[in-house]
Amino acid sequence: MLTTEPKTNGSTTWVSIVGARPQFVKLLPVCQAIAAHNASQCSPRIEHVIVHTGQHYDRDVAGVFFEQMGIPEPDYNLAVGSGSHGTQLARMMERLERVLQTIHCDWVIIYGDTNSTLAGALVSARLEILAAHVEAGCRSGEWDLPEEHARIVADHLSRLLLAPSHRAMENLHREGIGSPQDPLARKTHFVGDVMFDALLHNLQIAENYVQPNLQKFGLESGRYYLLTLHRAQNTKNPDRLREILNAAQKLDCPVLFPIHPRTQKVLASACISVNGNIRPAGPFGYMDMIALERHSRKILTDSGGVQKEAFYLSVPCVTLRETTEWNETVELGVNQIVGTDQDRIVEAVLAPRGPWPAKEALPYGDGTAAGKIVSAILSASNGAGSHPSVARAASGD
Repeated sequence: MLTTEPKTNGSTTWVSIVGARPQFVKLLPVCQAIAAHNASQCSPRIEHVIVHTGQHYDRDVAGVFFEQMGIPEPDYNLAVGSGSHGTQLARMMERLERVLQTIHCDWVIIYGDTNSTLAGALVSARLEILAAHVEAGCRSGEWDLPEEHARIVADHLSRLLLAPSHRAMENLHREGIGSPQDPLARKTHFVGDVMFDALLHNLQIAENYVQPNLQKFGLESGRYYLLTLHRAQNTKNPDRLREILNAAQKLDCPVLFPIHPRTQKVLASACISVNGNIRPAGPFGYMDMIALERHSRKILTDSGGVQKEAFYLSVPCVTLRETTEWNETVELGVNQIVGTDQDRIVEAVLAPRGPWPAKEALPYGDGTAAGKIVSAILSASNGAGSHPSVARAASGD
């Protein structure tokens, strides 16, 4: 384990807390932007500590992301494993508190909307450590979802809110965060989406994963659909799961279905078979997933991250929920919200593809979010202006 010593004036310590697939993806560009800042020899030097909560404990879901993407190995793995929300959150907070008390850190960086995000926000607030929330301000309006709870609590406890879209900025200001009357003087910044950074960086590499996967599952580029399911509202309800899979069976092309470990347990306990038109698979690594998303005809998903990746890859998306936190994709006509009714799903998937938005439609930034994140945290630390070396490195200049 890494234990940091009290810092000199020439360094600052940041702790990134991650624990689920989308957070590993978001972490990579931030690591790269921090490395670029340190390579520029601008002051202060950033000491970056990575804490993996172990929320996704299955190696196929977690470890392979670190390996494929070249993310530095975590300095700490809390190994919390599975459990109810309350059990998992309690384990995270207990173990995270011990870790943060040993690190003389200036900032904790939390990502997205998982239990790891929520634990990081709560423990940081109790220990009076400044928190920066990457992907702040997202709202779906589904007040009964754990992800919505995590977003709201994380935003209100963080001191620096790093928003992926202008709509997210509006959500924050509507809630009084970052306003002139904000009693905590929280700062909000539109930085864009770090998942866009990660995709742009890895897109060409991912092409090497296309043919092996297509051959393995007997698929042809542009002649299959990709289905992902992981949200508890779908995976823990056998009736909803059956409805979605029945719809998949009725489609006109094979449906590749990488099955989340939680979904696999429900399928087994409810005796739901996956066969016929559906090609089941184990969880994919990040490169495999990008490759298979890019070459699919359409994507069916309940994942927020996959919705955005579909948009970035110019692949139409059918979202298996009643709302989304990424409303811009719906307004641009590239994402259709259908819930879990099989007739609505089939109709949406078989509908002809419409025109794609112009390239100027970039609601989630230009792919340089990570550099802006690093610059914003540095500026919030010392009141100085942005650090040009970080922004230049992130944009490839």
